[in-house]
Amino acid sequence: MDDRDTGLAGGRPATRLPAQDLERARRFYSDKLGLDPVDERPGGLLYRCGGVEFALFESAGASPGTFTQMGWQVDDVESVVAALKRRGVVFEVVDLPGLRTSPDGIAEVEGHYPSKGARGERAAWFRDSEGNLLGIGEPVV
Repeated sequence: MDDRDTGLAGGRPATRLPAQDLERARRFYSDKLGLDPVDERPGGLLYRCGGVEFALFESAGASPGTFTQMGWQVDDVESVVAALKRRGVVFEVVDLPGLRTSPDGIAEVEGHYPSKGARGERAAWFRDSEGNLLGIGEPVV
């Protein structure tokens, strides 16, 4: 191990989202997002999407919800947003310099990570039952 090797480069990032009411969060993720936990323990729910895991954990603290805490990359953001809206998910209206959602709740984001071979991204955001800000993005190639 060299001086720069901390062991993190070989690790897998694991998103953890706070929930003040874990049962309310479970219902939201199931009813609104169509996701059910693959495992649970007292105070925590583990989910798996696309081979990646994230967890909700019971917390007395509240999410600030001022930034995207987790996101999904999808192939068709319009169809995902439409499906979630049918389930009652409310999408954020964003109106900032250089970033504005259209009436359908989707924003055109300039630039993207060059390694993904895209020139931009189409994105939408919503909050879960606990105030966590979650995003959905589709690379624009």
